[in-house]
Amino acid sequence: MSRTDDSKKRVCYFYDPDIGNYMFSPNHDMKPIRVRMVHCLVYEYQLYRHVTIMEPHRATPDEMKIFHDEDYIDMLRRAKPEHMNCNLDALSYYNIGDDCPLFDGIFEYCQITTGGSIAGAQSLNSGEYDIAINWAGGMHHAKWYKASGFCFVNDIVLAILQLLKKHQRVLYVDIDCHHGDGVEEAFYTTDRVMTISFHKFGNFFPGTGNYDSIGYGKGLHYAVNFPLHEGITDLSYMIVFRGVISKAVERFRPNAIVMQCGADSLAMDRLGCFNLTVAGHGELVKYIRSFNLPLLLVGGGGYTLSNVGRCWTYETAVAAGVEISNELPICEHYSLYAPTYTLHAPPTNMEDKNTRSHLETISARIYDSLRYVCAPSVPLKD
Repeated sequence: MSRTDDSKKRVCYFYDPDIGNYMFSPNHDMKPIRVRMVHCLVYEYQLYRHVTIMEPHRATPDEMKIFHDEDYIDMLRRAKPEHMNCNLDALSYYNIGDDCPLFDGIFEYCQITTGGSIAGAQSLNSGEYDIAINWAGGMHHAKWYKASGFCFVNDIVLAILQLLKKHQRVLYVDIDCHHGDGVEEAFYTTDRVMTISFHKFGNFFPGTGNYDSIGYGKGLHYAVNFPLHEGITDLSYMIVFRGVISKAVERFRPNAIVMQCGADSLAMDRLGCFNLTVAGHGELVKYIRSFNLPLLLVGGGGYTLSNVGRCWTYETAVAAGVEISNELPICEHYSLYAPTYTLHAPPTNMEDKNTRSHLETISARIYDSLRYVCAPSVPLKD
């Protein structure tokens, strides 16, 4: 499989201007306005000259129910903030609460985050585009019948199901600081989807994703987890990332890739604990791009707003294969990028608790598991 970092790609970028109008609650860490901040920088950097910007359709209940429980989706459709104090048992069943609250427009918000990922997958299936981007998506914690970790509808699972209509094997790569548990769980017993997650493990939400979670049944060895400690740096991350991804691609031979680009793995994130720079985070995207496979990029975590704006703008440029200035253009929310007003910043001096021994041991265990992976040699039914 050929790889090159400088090839031009046909890139479509999905954005709904209403995404920034929604608010979980005034003090909630998840702030959808971050996607508007990204779009403002994308526009001011004139990246619209290099990507096709489209407003996606809003996902329908029937589209969501392809994966999610019908009663759960119907609950989200009817939900209103005043219901938070009513029928607490039912809300608890669906995991509605402080982390995943009911808020004004919750279902429309889910339609936007999900519609962009479904549309992105469809654009790749059509062959019209090489890369599709939906920074509003990436809700990797949502489960079949309940919300989890700020996520209500799992747009990633729905997008992968779209890709499987055309592509025999789909690789899912997750670089969020938190384990991509909802996506892994959805495909844990199939050999058509390989899930790979690099994340903080140990006394950290959602508490899953140790190296020995490797799939089940037909999916045995098709789930890959790389548990990390606090403070991992660009260099250490890239070394283990390249090693695992290269071996996974060699063994699994995917036909398409979905990458969750959670920005909470950046240094200084409000909820994260890694020490990646925007440039280092972008190098991971650049490496995945270099496999020259249909690629869907989605958002995810990211709770320091200025970090998110910088990161996903830079990765839009990476997807398009263009260089952008380190000096940020004047834009809406410009004051949030003080005091440097630059795209890139150095990492912090936090301690990296990932020893060489730890990284090599986990890598070796993953390589051993991947030895048992064999890409299906005959077409599989949908």
